[in-house]
Amino acid sequence: MRLAAAPLGLIYYVLAVFSVSGAEEPRIVEKVTPLPIALSKDFEFRKTKLFSISNKPLQEKTRNAQSTTSKPGKLSSTSPSSKSATVQDASITFERQYRLFGAVTLLDQLQRFGDYFDFFWRAKRPADITVRLEYRQEKLHEHVQAQEISYPNVHGTHKTEFKVIGDDYFDDGRVISWRCLLIENGRVVAENRSYMWE
Repeated sequence: MRLAAAPLGLIYYVLAVFSVSGAEEPRIVEKVTPLPIALSKDFEFRKTKLFSISNKPLQEKTRNAQSTTSKPGKLSSTSPSSKSATVQDASITFERQYRLFGAVTLLDQLQRFGDYFDFFWRAKRPADITVRLEYRQEKLHEHVQAQEISYPNVHGTHKTEFKVIGDDYFDDGRVISWRCLLIENGRVVAENRSYMWE
């Protein structure tokens, strides 16, 4: 009896883990209106990660092969700068493969091309927070669009992901400027922006 209960318990556990819904998808804001600013030390952006995938293949850098034996006082090809460049190339390649994972056909891959934004932020006290990304795209010039996600009674460190990909990316162009806002009770309590945002 115990042997039969163990697999049944494992099945229920797996179903419970995979039935939990993934990260909430952002909703599009139809009309972007300016909000009052009341910056607070209780809320802050910790880190921002930006990544863009285009249909241009990654450029592999050609390096001149240097001999590993070097004369005294000369640097060899194993200098720290060449190692860090290799590590950086590997991380960029990994990020691209991560974002394109599961896109088998060319159409699937085209729908993943675009701009990705990951914002890491902190709320030092419990609050109802809305995270909004406002952005401008190349072909729309000064027109501001926005996406947002709401978090009820949130506290601690969190990550919010936004993306402008697929048809939005190909029709309207790359994101040229952006700003991300933490909003509490209709007021901006923290802000992070690109240097092109005015």
